[in-house]
Amino acid sequence: MSLYDSIISNLPEVTGPEQKRLSFKEKLKWTGITLVIFFVLGLVPLFGLGANALQQFEYLSLILGAKFGSIISLGIGPIVTASIVLQLLNGSGLVKFDLTTHEGKKRFQGTQKLLAIFFIIFEAGIYIFMGGLAPPVEFIGTGLYMQLQLLLVFQLFLGGMLIMFMDEVISKWGFGSGISLFIAAGVSEQIFIRALSPLPSPANPGIATGAIPALFQSLSAGDPLTAALMMAAVLSTIFVFVIAVYGQAMKVEIPLSFGRIRGHGIRWPLSFIYTSNIPVILIAALMANIQLWARLLQNWGHPILGTFVGNTPTSGLVAWLFSPDLIGKLIKGSMTFSDVTHGLVYMLIMIGGAIVFSIFWVQTSGMDAKSQAKQIMASGLQVPGFRRDQRVLERLLNRYIWPLTVMGAITVGFIAALADLSGALSRGTGILLTVMIIYKLYEEVAKQHMYDMHPMMRKFMEG
Repeated sequence: MSLYDSIISNLPEVTGPEQKRLSFKEKLKWTGITLVIFFVLGLVPLFGLGANALQQFEYLSLILGAKFGSIISLGIGPIVTASIVLQLLNGSGLVKFDLTTHEGKKRFQGTQKLLAIFFIIFEAGIYIFMGGLAPPVEFIGTGLYMQLQLLLVFQLFLGGMLIMFMDEVISKWGFGSGISLFIAAGVSEQIFIRALSPLPSPANPGIATGAIPALFQSLSAGDPLTAALMMAAVLSTIFVFVIAVYGQAMKVEIPLSFGRIRGHGIRWPLSFIYTSNIPVILIAALMANIQLWARLLQNWGHPILGTFVGNTPTSGLVAWLFSPDLIGKLIKGSMTFSDVTHGLVYMLIMIGGAIVFSIFWVQTSGMDAKSQAKQIMASGLQVPGFRRDQRVLERLLNRYIWPLTVMGAITVGFIAALADLSGALSRGTGILLTVMIIYKLYEEVAKQHMYDMHPMMRKFMEG
């Protein structure tokens, strides 16, 4: 065993359950405990923090599953960044992993965890030493300032490691993936507040924070413009929910038969949105990281990625990665041709990024035709009318998997961008991710419940 293999095999990890399949109650318990811990950690402030220049980036915190200013200020950023970098390296052939073997998959996962730990340390240092999160200004020029900076880095490192282990707990002991659930939890909290909160809005104390109470308040006060904006936000959110659920429910079913049982077969489902929400998570996290870097570089005096005025990017690359509220501007009558151009470019970036990451994800996660064919053959299934041959099945699956990969990515990229441009209650990307995460979670919970209720079905599926 090489030194590198020895390092990645000795990395700390959450031990998986000894039994092959956990019960529904056990998975629900660990999922609930982990989510509660996640919310509690978001309330733990960083000791020694003064200026918090990142607090205003609410959208970025949602996509990164972070609470800027708390111990989990890094959120899932380092984990997702490590995944993006490794997929790009593997997809380009610069670093090659044989994902068809157990050892290759183990090496890939170990490398990803090592990269995640590196990015936890790296991003913690960047946040602190570039002024995103900084000690109180009165300590500048003293030895205590440097000590507080190192203390803040340590706290961010601790929070980042906790998030990484909590993700492993969810993946091995709970439902779904921790990364997805942390995003869904943050977005759901924001949608609930922005839809129903009766408290006064910080931006306009005359109306409620929640869109629905504000809608009735503005109608009773004779303010049709505000009422129209609130109604547009609510309808945009509902539209994204409906379209996302409909797209997630669409499937292509491939007829297969049991080779040993004549006349009996099943339909093997392939989702229209084949790679689910993963491409949108990756492209949204990449754009969020670019915006954070742009703000930190501007604070450092080197605005090479663009500049901000308040919370709004105004120039450079970062300006094109920020979606304009086209519906809001249309209602106000202030929409211009440059706004429309900006919106189209933003949509193309979202769609193009989703396609690229969708292709990489299929190649690296065992969702390609070869891996699927191997899984189907292991289940004793084959294509009706053809001899039992993995190559035949692989050619059949290739007709569906690659078109679904691209078309599904285009769909989720388009819906996410459209929701962002329509000014929904949360950012459209976040809403889309949350709907798809909850839908996938519902499917997994329903499947687990079926296994627990019908032991014979479990034996059949595992066989």
